[in-house]
Amino acid sequence: MISKTTIDQVYETARLEEVIGDFVQLKKSGSSFKGLSPFSEERTPSFMVSPVKQIWKDFSTGKGGNVVAFLMEHEHFTYPEAIKYLAKKYGIEIEETQQTNEQKEEQSLKESLYLVSEYASKYFQETMHNTNAGKAIALSYFKERGFTLETIKKFDLGYCLDEWSAFTDTALKKGYKLEFLEGTGLTIVKGEKQFDRFKGRVMFPIQSMSGRVLGFGGRILTNDKKAAKYLNSPESDIYHKSKVLYGIFQAKQSIAKEDNCFIVEGYTDVIQFHQSGITNTVSSSGTALTSDQIRLINRLTKNITVLFDGDAAGLRASLRGIDLILEQGMNVKVCTFPEGEDPDSFAKSNTENELREYLEEHSQDFIQFKASILFEDSKNDPIKKAETVRDIVNSISKIPDRIKAEIYIKECARIMDVSEGVLFSTLAQLNQKENNDTKKASSNQNQKPFQVLKTEPVTARKVDVQYELERKIISLLLLYGNKTEDFEDLVLKEDEETSELILEPVVQQARVFEKIYLDLQEDEMAFTNPLFKDLYYTIVEALNRDPDFKIEQIINSVNPDLAMEMSSILMDDERYSLSDWESKNIFPKKKNETIAQLVSETILTLRWHLIEQKVKILGEEAMKNLTDTNREVLEEVMDYTKLKTLLSKKLKRPL
Repeated sequence: MISKTTIDQVYETARLEEVIGDFVQLKKSGSSFKGLSPFSEERTPSFMVSPVKQIWKDFSTGKGGNVVAFLMEHEHFTYPEAIKYLAKKYGIEIEETQQTNEQKEEQSLKESLYLVSEYASKYFQETMHNTNAGKAIALSYFKERGFTLETIKKFDLGYCLDEWSAFTDTALKKGYKLEFLEGTGLTIVKGEKQFDRFKGRVMFPIQSMSGRVLGFGGRILTNDKKAAKYLNSPESDIYHKSKVLYGIFQAKQSIAKEDNCFIVEGYTDVIQFHQSGITNTVSSSGTALTSDQIRLINRLTKNITVLFDGDAAGLRASLRGIDLILEQGMNVKVCTFPEGEDPDSFAKSNTENELREYLEEHSQDFIQFKASILFEDSKNDPIKKAETVRDIVNSISKIPDRIKAEIYIKECARIMDVSEGVLFSTLAQLNQKENNDTKKASSNQNQKPFQVLKTEPVTARKVDVQYELERKIISLLLLYGNKTEDFEDLVLKEDEETSELILEPVVQQARVFEKIYLDLQEDEMAFTNPLFKDLYYTIVEALNRDPDFKIEQIINSVNPDLAMEMSSILMDDERYSLSDWESKNIFPKKKNETIAQLVSETILTLRWHLIEQKVKILGEEAMKNLTDTNREVLEEVMDYTKLKTLLSKKLKRPL
């Protein structure tokens, strides 16, 4: 594990605007920077970066956070990968925490395999570009396939010489150990002899989402019938075929931005699509699609379009992959190419616009696709048609979202000309069988069978007043917590002449966080939102311990959920600077000119809201049964109502 010292040094050194500037074109806007969202298509800037607070916010998608959060979101790094990226960028040496001998050995083994794989990738590239054999055989092959030099370099394509041990011998001379060359599968060891696994093949490095080389695919260029056309690296400690997708490193940003992922079968399909401009394309590398691969895509988008050539047998064999996609709660479409065409050949012979138009027009919903494939064999046979319908309903049963499932049932009924009632009944039976087979928890077993959902009229979402007020308090603490202000406090007193309760103003000087803390504690007002509650105590504790604390110190030390919420609150305060009101001769009053008023009004409003809730609860209790005890409750209601009236007057709010 990376030591806390290294992590702290990374956070202290990294400049958010510099890191984001490597990926997004930023323009100065007051004390902040703004730019176009890297997560969505837009024409006006809604992406803001605050160098002072070292946080960012994308108002078009709601995403935000610190420098590590940006790399995790944009580059889809894991937390350690993001820290290592920043450490490398700023020349910080990574210090590992104390590990057991077993952990050190395992980590050392994996790192050695990574180093060997990365060396091999560079070796194969250099061999292709810098040797006569490489240029004559491999480079010319790729160019004949229609790949440009830019595309070849983008995918780090290379060549392994057609010699028994050229790569292995060179790697050993460079100091790489035979055990790691064998561990990656690059070298095959038989007794005292060793030779190259990918002898005479063009090379396709297979990379992780963060760009590390995990393994290789190699294509033979001769007509040797005894040798496999394509050969993949064997399973190793770093390469698990079922958990990786070819092209995911090159495609990840485009997948997230386009909110869709095209899945093809082979390496060259991916490369040709990327060269044609369809860069949100990956491949399962000739294997059947797995749950792990689908989950990898799920980190980037909920939408998958599976692309097939016109081979009907191949289409049927791939239907299982569609069910796996549905099980993950994802949306799936299918697009087939004309007979005799595959994604590679079709992309090569069409322009980008023609390719995009074809994909748009020919992408089918999975029900339409399944029906078209299976219906041909069953249209004149009632028994086979019934089996086809059951097969489609079985796919629908994999969908965890009931609303989606109902819509698909209706679509299936329309296409297959079967009553909805029969299909819903079949779906209920399949769901019940699934529950019994997997022995789900009793809470799930007690669910009613699938029923048709009745549509309810759409109503406007009610504002959660408590949530908004609690969020406002957190905002005030983050923005102005350590500022000292003069507060006009309201002290409840009894009028000597009328014996009525009155609010008497008293001016007191205090820091904002102290004022908020004491007021909430005095009235025993507690946060109901767990996230805000954690934030509240974290911020108050930090301010109490160090009045000069910096907000980014908290953001960098709390869990990702808290950091995201803090960033969102802080950057919401800067949102209106995107409109540049002053350039339009509109000069809104600055918030920092009315801090005391903002704090007092927020606390008073929270009091007013809680009293209103209390009055409502007590009133309902009293009306149930008018006993002597409940008369006392009614008196309490009257007292609260008087207090509510006083607060309403202070807030200038109608009763």
